[in-house]
Amino acid sequence: MVASTDTIVISRRLSATEPGNKSTGDNFDGVPNIDHTQPFVRKDIIEWLIWLRETIGFQDFRFDFTKGYASKFVKEYIEESKPLFAVGEYWDSCEYAPPDNRLSYNQDKHRQRIINWIDSTGGLCAAFDFTTKGILQEAVKGELWRLRDPEEKPPGVMGWWPSRSVTFIENHDTGSTQGHWPFPSDHVMEGYAYILTHPGIPTVFYDHFFDWGDSFHDEIAKLMEIRKSQDIHSRSAVKILEASSNLYSAVIDDKLCMKIGEGPWCPSDPEWKLAACGDRYAVWHM
Repeated sequence: MVASTDTIVISRRLSATEPGNKSTGDNFDGVPNIDHTQPFVRKDIIEWLIWLRETIGFQDFRFDFTKGYASKFVKEYIEESKPLFAVGEYWDSCEYAPPDNRLSYNQDKHRQRIINWIDSTGGLCAAFDFTTKGILQEAVKGELWRLRDPEEKPPGVMGWWPSRSVTFIENHDTGSTQGHWPFPSDHVMEGYAYILTHPGIPTVFYDHFFDWGDSFHDEIAKLMEIRKSQDIHSRSAVKILEASSNLYSAVIDDKLCMKIGEGPWCPSDPEWKLAACGDRYAVWHM
């Protein structure tokens, strides 16, 4: 059953002319607006999710366009289907400043809206860290000072609720064939050097790993290996050492240090060993 805001209502249990209830979220013209307020609709969705878990074998779920329906339904679906992990796509617009419409330095309102959504699921669902993506893809273009907030923390959801921050460089909407909000292609490895060494739950875009050639694949795989070997996790502590126009450096859990940007930098302690490096990035561990 779809919500009353849609022009056509289709249901196998109700009349095709009987309207649903008012939508609990934003509308998206590309698909019908499902009426989650109907108990039988939620029952069907829960049964389907359980089937995906128990019969097909999926362990984790991604909730698409979560601004389109109330977060309490996401909470219910997770509680009933019990995935090992769940993430929601709460894609909200960042803050931009006139007159040139540049990305504002302070994105606290943006990340707070994402955190409010996570909180409204009872903390059961993580969220894609669109704040970090928006800031990072501007920062790598000679504005790396953006990567330190006024409290000396990372400026995205990662800096406030890292265990619920799913960081990413690109996805099927922002990049690939759609390209709605692309990361600068010549700075992609700087982006991965950042998210794969920092707290949060980093993700790797399929296209980058499998379609961009062996060099990208191997460099990303190396950073993933370093993260795992040094036990960097979603709650790892970050100490930001430098955040200027052309240089960002940080120490993570006192196990790993890294830099991105054109500026020269290396750790002063000789016990740090170079573990990976590439165009405008380097990573060391003990």
